[in-house]
Amino acid sequence: MSIVPKPITDFPWRILALLLAIALFGTVVLYSAASGNLFPWAVNQGVRFCVFSAMALVLSRIPVTTFARFAFPAYGAVLAALVLVELIGGVAGGSQRWINLGFMQLQPSEFMKPIIVLTIARFYAMLPVGEIRRWNAIWPALILIGFPWALVLIQPDLGTATMILAGGITVMFLAGLPLRLFIGSGLTVAALIPIAFSFLHDYQKNRVLIFLDPESDPLGAGYHISQSKIAIGSGGIWGKGFLQGTQSHLQYLPEGHTDFAFATMAEEWGLIGGTLLILAFMLLFRWGIRVAMRTEDKFARMTAAGLTTTIFFYVAINLMMVMGLAPVVGIPLPFMSYGGSSMLTVMLCVGIIMAIDRAGKRRSGSRNWA
Repeated sequence: MSIVPKPITDFPWRILALLLAIALFGTVVLYSAASGNLFPWAVNQGVRFCVFSAMALVLSRIPVTTFARFAFPAYGAVLAALVLVELIGGVAGGSQRWINLGFMQLQPSEFMKPIIVLTIARFYAMLPVGEIRRWNAIWPALILIGFPWALVLIQPDLGTATMILAGGITVMFLAGLPLRLFIGSGLTVAALIPIAFSFLHDYQKNRVLIFLDPESDPLGAGYHISQSKIAIGSGGIWGKGFLQGTQSHLQYLPEGHTDFAFATMAEEWGLIGGTLLILAFMLLFRWGIRVAMRTEDKFARMTAAGLTTTIFFYVAINLMMVMGLAPVVGIPLPFMSYGGSSMLTVMLCVGIIMAIDRAGKRRSGSRNWA
């Protein structure tokens, strides 16, 4: 018999160690971005990781049935909060995204990213198998996705709205809807792009146009992308060395500690550091997909895969953004970019996946014992 209590040995130590490694690296990058100062970014980021890791472990002990039971009520509560943002939300930087609670600024749209996955997964888990290829399997999900997407888009927050839409559509795909539906929807969206473009704010239009040709205004709207490319490219294979970056330390790279943290890292750690970081994230995605494949419960399977995809979108969109492969939409890189909202969302996703993993292992252990 082991002297270590079973609840301790049941903790997913491997994935926690992986997350700790990524977070520690992110803290080192933020320390460098602050020119060798622990405050204000590095220490705050480390404290947040510890707090949110504890939250994820608490979530991992909650039965999966509880997440399913409260999916719709949680969706309704966050949707009401999004409406409240439009009525009394605080405005900062031209966007109305936060509710002032006195002790903190609450951004309800961040909670909608994992909750939309839980809600759509719950809807399809309740739907009879015979209905999956009928219209009744499509329009309710589109309404559930459409309301929060529209409320976030008018804040305006194009990045978060894109994440909510992507998370919901991903679960619809995982539920087994006909492929022709997604092909037809893609063609329809492509046809509507010119119309949607006319409704964007001026700064959003500039982001799209600059993405297509960043060199057209290298000192203006294209400055972020141009400087990010310079920082990444100047790092070479091995990087300039820790605390030796020039683009970030000389203030050429805007938002080097938030949206463009990867560029700050790549300048000092080079291609090797970037590759290792991407491999670490791939191990995280591999774990989430394996959890989804192991579970036999339909809701749990779609939830685990959907939440893993949500984290993937964070990483993929940010990396494409800083490399000039996608418009700048303000999506941070998990555990690397300074800020609590994205880390909270990602750790919510991780905690729920841990709960699904734990439930799957308990069922497997029960069958083996029997």
